[in-house]
Amino acid sequence: MITLKKITLHAVLTALASLLYMQAAMAGIAIEHWIQPSGAQVFLVQSHAIPMVDVQLDFDAGSRRDPAEQAGLASVTASLSGMGVLANPARGEAALDENALGEAWADLGASFGGHASSDRMSFALRSLTYPDLLSQAVQLAARQLAEPAFPQNVWQRERETMIAAIKEANTRPATLAQRAFDQAVYGSHPYGYDTTEASLQRIETSHMAALYRQSIQPCRAKVTLVGALTRAQADTLVTQLLARLAGPETAAAASCPALPALAEVAPLKQASEQRIAFDSAQAHVLLGQPGYKRNDPDFFAMLVGNYILGGGGFVSRLTHEVREKRGLSYSVYSYFEPGLHAGAFTIGLQTRPDQADQALQVSREVLARFVTDGPTEAELQAAKDNLIGGFALRLDSNRKLLDNVVNIAWNNLPLDYLDTWTQRVQGITRADVKAAFQRKLQPGKMVTVVLGGAGGAPT
Repeated sequence: MITLKKITLHAVLTALASLLYMQAAMAGIAIEHWIQPSGAQVFLVQSHAIPMVDVQLDFDAGSRRDPAEQAGLASVTASLSGMGVLANPARGEAALDENALGEAWADLGASFGGHASSDRMSFALRSLTYPDLLSQAVQLAARQLAEPAFPQNVWQRERETMIAAIKEANTRPATLAQRAFDQAVYGSHPYGYDTTEASLQRIETSHMAALYRQSIQPCRAKVTLVGALTRAQADTLVTQLLARLAGPETAAAASCPALPALAEVAPLKQASEQRIAFDSAQAHVLLGQPGYKRNDPDFFAMLVGNYILGGGGFVSRLTHEVREKRGLSYSVYSYFEPGLHAGAFTIGLQTRPDQADQALQVSREVLARFVTDGPTEAELQAAKDNLIGGFALRLDSNRKLLDNVVNIAWNNLPLDYLDTWTQRVQGITRADVKAAFQRKLQPGKMVTVVLGGAGGAPT
């Protein structure tokens, strides 16, 4: 059993990491990268100031690969993978149900679990690096990763809970507006899939096990580590984490078949508008279109430009025009969601139903003017100063640094990406922003959703 002293030390060390990683952000971050014989790609940042390590394993098994009729499969698979492990008689290991598994992690003062996003299924391990603790944590994580039980009784319970949550969410105007917007922006692309009661009813534990066997293999893994490990120690840790997954068919990178290619998000051919009746005090307004991929060369120009347009909070153009000058909304924002495919560009706000048309018109005008003319020199410099000034806060913990290195690994970005980030932002010009926005956005071909402002049930 781990002692209370060690648990308290774990918390203290986690807090101390914030200061240390802010210092690291200023000093430059060395990322080591290599490929194991199994094909697993490893990315390591050594940080020996505190005895802690964060590890993330990523696989191309996100919801973009869900069958349309089983939307939500990746998410529930990742979730249930942590709710029990199978017995392994050959190793003398008894089965662990969800309670026993949780207690085992609590005893170690460590954590391991999975989740799925649109693009990937991820598993995160956090542990102190004291040899006795880390060895046990890695062994337990390896077992959980390779031998999930997918218990039927747990799935029946979780499915009912999820269905109840969906029914409750369907009473909320924000949920309904976002669903209509996503379906209009993405069309038939999996980015627009919606997990429903019907799609959950079509998912069985056998489907989870099949997805897991196909996707969670060493040759498909990208493993990122940040913490107090040498390269040799990190390589051994990754080998141990993946060892139970390895079989005759996954023992080498050459034996890993490619996953099916997926279609890209189709550009919108014309503008569309939906007015959805809903008895609510506020109208929800969404405006947007498909944006760009995360590895797009225009990323930095779009990052800076969107900060000026609507991503900078109270200093953005949309806030100035919609909120401050006209009082049409408490908040208005814009953002991009770049991924392996072109994620959505979105402008969003809430306003009184009788002001929805005016707020929408002002937002459209601000967007069109920004795409046509770009930012002013003063806006550009203020945005760059703010982004660069806040860069250290993106790296002020083990977890944040890990997230940034995962971003590099998953999107095949240069290993010096973090070292050159501020220079790339500083180098953006008004012409860069204007050209990038004109390449990416077509204000005359956008999806508009306005929900609220009339009595009756939603349509």
